[in-house]
Amino acid sequence: MTNFPNLTVAVLGTGFGQAVHLPALQYHAQTEAIAIYHRDLAKGREVAKSQGLLQSYDSLSELLANGDIQAVTVASPPFLHFEMARQAILAGKHVLLEKPMTLRVEETIELYHLAQQRGVTVMPDFEFRFVPAWQYVAELLAQGMVGSLRLVKVDWLVGSRANADRAWNWYAQREKGGGALGALASHTFDYLHWFFGPAQSLAANLSVAIAERPDPLDNNRLKPVTAEDTALISLTLANEVPCQINITSVAHGGRGHWLEIYGEKGSLVLGSDNLKDYIHGFRIFHHPVGQPMQELTVPTRLDFPKVFADGRLAPVVRVVDEWVQSINQKRTPTPSLRHGVYSQLLMDLTKQAHQEKHWVAVPNLDRLLAQ
Repeated sequence: MTNFPNLTVAVLGTGFGQAVHLPALQYHAQTEAIAIYHRDLAKGREVAKSQGLLQSYDSLSELLANGDIQAVTVASPPFLHFEMARQAILAGKHVLLEKPMTLRVEETIELYHLAQQRGVTVMPDFEFRFVPAWQYVAELLAQGMVGSLRLVKVDWLVGSRANADRAWNWYAQREKGGGALGALASHTFDYLHWFFGPAQSLAANLSVAIAERPDPLDNNRLKPVTAEDTALISLTLANEVPCQINITSVAHGGRGHWLEIYGEKGSLVLGSDNLKDYIHGFRIFHHPVGQPMQELTVPTRLDFPKVFADGRLAPVVRVVDEWVQSINQKRTPTPSLRHGVYSQLLMDLTKQAHQEKHWVAVPNLDRLLAQ
């Protein structure tokens, strides 16, 4: 592949794409955002003009036919991810893919093989791998700070959708990839895999607390919500270690995002009660056996070089950097689309376990990809 001094990129989507992907690309020294896609060309042109972009498109095929565009970021709603990424890969474009990867793991696996065949780099946007506090916890676990694991627990309890008047849209529809699984559990499955390796089995209960929401495009008529807003998931990790995951987006005054790790040598707790910024605010607590709990300081070497008003931007800049460097160095990024397959697999298995009301086995990822 060519070593790009400046990777020219088109952003597909004007929600998260405009708010986070675009400024991250504009900030990074080796990327140049030159185009944006939106199904409404007038909207796309408006965004392009306001952001100083050269081009806007309402035709994905026309955008991908532009030889000046070397890569795309896919930041559209999840039900559009597979086809957009597939077409981009076929056109020889590198892809930064928002989570959840697709609607079904079979689609993600297809993208994985297609990217290998076409020699392009596809990287998922798993931001927590690039947050300083999370990186430090990964180092401490690798050093064996807690020893043999006894229990892992995740509480991600927020109120972002606790207001029943929040509008009905794709996020309320399971068939379009909406819900707490795609928004939150996709991250959780990835960072648990990063920290502790693959799971062995899984059980789950999914629920919808707010069954209807008003559709502003239909005179605020109430429409049914089919996507879960709460997910209770139990994993069995390696060596039969239990892991409990409690996720909800409808908790008024929820305690935020907390990961608790209990082992033979003590405990590590990583958490943030910041409900307005899901990246900043994480603190780490260590409780060695026989000693009082202490708060740990994240080494300055892991700090973000720059922080932004939008907390999401700093880790995404690091994601973009890993994507660009992996392209230039002709190596597989970390995380890779293989990790994206794993996250999507566990989301699919969560739905299966909920529907069948029993534990399901997690297949070996290497064997799954070799089929």
